[in-house]
Amino acid sequence: MRSVRVTAEERERLYEQAARDAEPLERQAMQLRRLTELLRPAVVHIDATKRLSRPRGGRTTEDEAGSGVIATVAGRTVVITNRHVVSGADLNAIVIRLEDGREIVPARSWSDAGTDIAVLELVAEELQTARMAADDDSLKIGDTVMAIGSPFGLAHSVTLGIVSAKGRRDLEIGEGAVRFQNFIQTDAAINPGNSGGPLVNLRGEVVGLNTAIASNSGGSEGIGFAIPISMVMFVTKQLVESGSVARAYLGVALDREFTQPEAHRLGMVRPVGARVEVVTEGAPAAAAGIRPNDVILEFDGRPIEDDDHLMSVVGTTEVDRVVTVVIFRDKQLVELRIPVARRTDFE
Repeated sequence: MRSVRVTAEERERLYEQAARDAEPLERQAMQLRRLTELLRPAVVHIDATKRLSRPRGGRTTEDEAGSGVIATVAGRTVVITNRHVVSGADLNAIVIRLEDGREIVPARSWSDAGTDIAVLELVAEELQTARMAADDDSLKIGDTVMAIGSPFGLAHSVTLGIVSAKGRRDLEIGEGAVRFQNFIQTDAAINPGNSGGPLVNLRGEVVGLNTAIASNSGGSEGIGFAIPISMVMFVTKQLVESGSVARAYLGVALDREFTQPEAHRLGMVRPVGARVEVVTEGAPAAAAGIRPNDVILEFDGRPIEDDDHLMSVVGTTEVDRVVTVVIFRDKQLVELRIPVARRTDFE
């Protein structure tokens, strides 16, 4: 097949047309460059030397690398990261490397195993902090997001993708220690070393904390998971203010396999919500009148999808307050008011 020769004048017109058509794409690219300039100084690389409980090949320590994001929480400048990045390491064995090359040892640390979140306090001058999104509700499936971190030790790498899904739960993460899950799924490339780095929206706000990948090869396969910012800040604020996390407690055992036949037996069209199997005596649920076979459909104004979702929602609810719970009972909707208690008072 013979190619059609293009004259010099025609080539010039094509270049001009290409330039005009590129303008809207360049405006989008400019926004991404602007976000990179904003966020990179607020993202850190973390190296941690951990003590091994059991020596391996004669070694008593191992090195872990990850990422983190600088934020202002309760009047303190901190790095928010994943607990698995720094757990088992002494403070003086944790090195935080800034984009400007400075290396800082944290002054203090806090962590929460239930969400795999850790907080490291920084004492240094001229630290740039990231802006946290107000909530997760505005984040929608299909939204464009950026992940920033240190994949394979390559500090301050930026990748682009979309929000693939929300509300991912029941994932096998951290040897089962991560009890409270409500992950954002993204196809932005996330690899080992990205853990603890921020997931950012197009306004430059942190919407999640990159935590895990689903992979057969150990590398990115387009399925990464981030802790949503509402859970991150719920945990982080309490850790900085009090050193621990107070979680609400309801006091029910739930049906882990709420099936269609069981839903039909109760008069429901499909198995949505969390079916109560047992109510703990003396717990807030018992005091409010919740019974076995009640199906919890809403908790504190939030629709409940299943038992894992209810556990996550209750586990990130502030204590010592009264919440509204909507249940399905005897083919009717019933609204109850429940004063939630502290989980540590019962567990």
